[in-house]
Amino acid sequence: MLWFVGLGISGAESLSQKATKIVSESDIVYFEQFTSPISDEEMLKIKKIAKELKPAPRWLVEDGKEILDAARSRQVCLLSFGDPYIATTHIELRVRAVSENIKTGTVHASSALTSLVGECGLHYYKVGKTVTIMSGIASTTAYYTIFENLKQSIHTVILLEYNQSKGFFLDPKDALKSLLDSENGQRRRVILDSTFAIVASRVGQDDQAVVSGNISSLLGFDFGSPPHSVVIPGAMHFTESDALKILSRCLDVPHDNIVEKISSQMMKKYVPMIR
Repeated sequence: MLWFVGLGISGAESLSQKATKIVSESDIVYFEQFTSPISDEEMLKIKKIAKELKPAPRWLVEDGKEILDAARSRQVCLLSFGDPYIATTHIELRVRAVSENIKTGTVHASSALTSLVGECGLHYYKVGKTVTIMSGIASTTAYYTIFENLKQSIHTVILLEYNQSKGFFLDPKDALKSLLDSENGQRRRVILDSTFAIVASRVGQDDQAVVSGNISSLLGFDFGSPPHSVVIPGAMHFTESDALKILSRCLDVPHDNIVEKISSQMMKKYVPMIR
């Protein structure tokens, strides 16, 4: 049997009774380590209730063979921060398990991906496609995803690179600078110094922080320890902007981010020339 158990966003203390029972009764608990950082303190808390605890780096979960082989004859638990199926790797492992007639079970939990939207005071049903920005890679794809979302007046959640093997987290300021660099190349007026953005840090932890403002203001702010996420809001309902003023540290007055379709931009450029 293979259990997929979510730890939620607040650590081992937030485990439900059902999740705690599964972890304590499993013959092996694999603690997935590549979607979110894990402190030694959290590892120790889980170790106290698990019979056998094994750290699970990305390659081990992606390969899956060790986990699936163990689950054929024993109860195995794959434990991860957040909700277990936010990571597509976990879904793929479950599909493989089911196709190989290995029984599976799931304990869902809160995810930082969904929780941060509410912590910012935004409406989750107004969130569009989520993107990830990596270091050393042009953020053109992220730029155009934001563009497409803004054309629909909806928000964009931006995840930032976390490299577990190197202990590296992409700084939100570097992510914003990367988007500004893309603007210099694409010139669609999507990401400007005046673009309003939100940086959510350490969501679910005691030192959680949400800071919002124009990109020009955010570039001079110290966001503290990772992990961080960035949100580029579209058109905000007045209850969203009001909530931002209370739930975040506002460096500037919240305002909508509005873009024009490429066709409209081209019309403005070429009609005067034709005339």
